[in-house]
Formats: sequence, C-alpha cells, structure tokens
Amino acid sequence: MQLSPATGPDTRLVHWIGKAFKVTPDKIGIAVSGGGDSMAMLHLFARWAQVSGHKIAAVTVDHGLRDGSDKEAAGVAAFCAKMGVPHETLVWQDWDGHGNLQAVARDARYRLMADWARVNGVGGIAIGHTKDDSAETFVMRLARKAGVDGLAAMDKEFVRNDLPFVRPLWMCTRAELRDYLTRNGVTWVDDPSNDDIDFERIRVRKALGELAGLGVGADALQHTATAMRGARDALDHYTAIEARRHVKEDHGDLVMPLHPDVPAEITRRLRSKAIQWMGQLPYPPRLASMQHLMEGLSLEGKHTLGGCVVTLKDGQMRIMREANAVRLLACRTDQIWDGRWAVSGPDAPHLQVRALGDAIAGCPDWRAAGLLRASVLASPAIWADNTLISAPLAGFNAQWTARIVADFHSWLVAH
Repeated sequence: MQLSPATGPDTRLVHWIGKAFKVTPDKIGIAVSGGGDSMAMLHLFARWAQVSGHKIAAVTVDHGLRDGSDKEAAGVAAFCAKMGVPHETLVWQDWDGHGNLQAVARDARYRLMADWARVNGVGGIAIGHTKDDSAETFVMRLARKAGVDGLAAMDKEFVRNDLPFVRPLWMCTRAELRDYLTRNGVTWVDDPSNDDIDFERIRVRKALGELAGLGVGADALQHTATAMRGARDALDHYTAIEARRHVKEDHGDLVMPLHPDVPAEITRRLRSKAIQWMGQLPYPPRLASMQHLMEGLSLEGKHTLGGCVVTLKDGQMRIMREANAVRLLACRTDQIWDGRWAVSGPDAPHLQVRALGDAIAGCPDWRAAGLLRASVLASPAIWADNTLISAPLAGFNAQWTARIVADFHSWLVAH
C-alpha cells in the first residue's frame, strides 16, 4: 500500500519515528496491540520506512486474559496485510497462576517479543508509550514513595532480554496520536479495561484529568520526571566511579565494605546494583527489600535477596549467587551461563553447563579457592547428563576453566 508523504502536523510525528534508535537496525519490530497509540506508531513507521528503505515487521502479544483479545489481534493482522507489513501474533500460554498478574504478563510480553525478534532477524522493537503514560507512571510511583530512580522518566531506549527497545512517542500525547489516526483514516480499538477503575492506572488517569486544571498535567509531570532522570544518571555515574574503589570481584562474588566512605545514597546504590548484577535482575531491589537485607545482616550476618546470598563478616559484605536460583539453569558449553560465566575445555555436543549444587560432596578440594560453600554450590559446572565432568571453582578436573565475561564494573557503566 502506497502511503502519502507526511505533511503539516504529521511531519513532526514522523520525525520522532526517524529518531527512535541511536543506531537504527536494518529491520525494526513494531509492538502493536490494536489500541490508538500502537496503531498510530505502526502507521507512522510504515510511512517512514517507505521513505527510508528500512524493513519493518509488526508483532502482537495476545495474553488471552479477556474476551475479544484474539479478535483484536486478528484486526491488527488484517491491517498489516493491507499495509504490506509482515505481522505475527504471539499467544501467552505459560502462566502458572502465581505472582502479580500484570507484572508477570509484562515480563512474558517482553520475553515473547525478544524471542520473536531473534527468530526473525529484528534488531530492535518500538513500543508505543506516550507522554501520558509517563505522567501516569510518575504518579503511581509517587504513591509508592519512590525515590529518584522510581520517579525518573522512562528511558527512551533500553535493553530487555538482550534486545534494544525504544519509545519513539515519548514526547507525544494520546490526544495527538488519535488526531493523527483520524486525519489518516485509521481505526483503532479502545481496551474496555481503560474504563475500569479497579485498575490503579485508570484511577490515576482520571485523577490527572482533574489535576490538569491546577497545572499538574502530563507536561509538568514529564518535565519533573526528566529532571529526575538527569539526577539518576549523575548518581549512577558516580556510583560506577566509587565501585572501582570499594567493590572487588572474587571468583564471581562481590565484596565491599558495609560502610564505605561515600555518601549514604551512593552506598545504597552500590549495594542494590550489586544485588541486581549478581541476581541478573531487570531492576534493582526496592528500598524496603534493601532495608530488610540490612536488618537481616545486622541480626544474623546472612540474608537472601533477589537470587543472592549476602553475608557480613568483619565489616565486609559478600554478595554471592544463590544456588537455588540457578539450580534449573542449563546451557551448552559454548554459551554464557547465568548471564556472566563462560567455560573453556574439551568440548563435546552432549555436555551442559549447570550449577554444581550438591555434587560439591564429590569435590574434596573445593575450599582451595577460598570461597564460601554457598558460593561454590552456585558456581558453573560441566555435566554429561547426571555425571559431573568438571567443577572449575571447586578444583575438580582442571581441564576446564570458568571466567566472568560480563563483569560488574563494565555492567555498571553500560547500565
């Protein structure tokens, strides 16, 4: 389908699309739900691709959580066919009924889209978050007593599941995008849950409508959130500098003073970033969780958090991977295990990397590395089915070695 060149108010919107990625992939994925924001983004990307020559493909995740979601996905597919844009619907089917539904669904959505991107040669995905989404998120986090990080504006570009995601419409309002759709004769579907005040975001959305008359609207809140993002970035910069002074890596563990000679906020960030890196978490632990950690250390000298075991001895904190968190994690020996470890040795197709776990009983020299037992239990080992071939950190079969390839300090700079 041949689209008309962008003119008038459409020009600004197409401009933002073209600036979405710092480095534009050869093929871009568009996350489309069928709602107004994502439909406008799809149409804008199609116009931009027609001029730029870039390839695009659309993806819809059907969570199957409400009646009619499959029909909405089919509507997106039909629109993409009309536009000549490849499209695929991904159906979420592996929820076990546990956890916060919205959070679990969000994680599943990103995972499914990232897997789809890798299979289809897509180098990055655009999602349709707007200025209104930013304002609503700010208020919701404010209600949860969030600090600088929580109140910082959503990043325009971020990495999730090892794939770049962008928010090209972060400077646009919902009203602008619906005006765009109307001008261009594009229909969209309004999610009925957008009127359900049982959802926190909908209550916040209605409240913002009232606050706008006091000057507390999307523009003002985004301005504050953007200022908070600048403050967060500055704090992260100095956290990375102080980490070089105070945080040491020891065979995959992190060791740091309980009270380094830095401001309290930097100390808090050093601790939470260490937990995030060690536990391979998408976000740092919440403030309340970190407070529980410090209470546990003061009372017992040991605490678990975020897939990590933290101990305190002689004024030094040691952060280790928790064995239970990696007991089911397996990969080939030519892959990165637990997001950090690479192994080298006499490779064979049938071998796997898994945690050492209880097989430590067959490694009499495990103490030689000077590590705590909890750390060695969670260390990478090479297995042939249920037979232990090597445990590099436990001194079992020196033909294999293990090394950290995504170290904490480099990760801090990148994040």
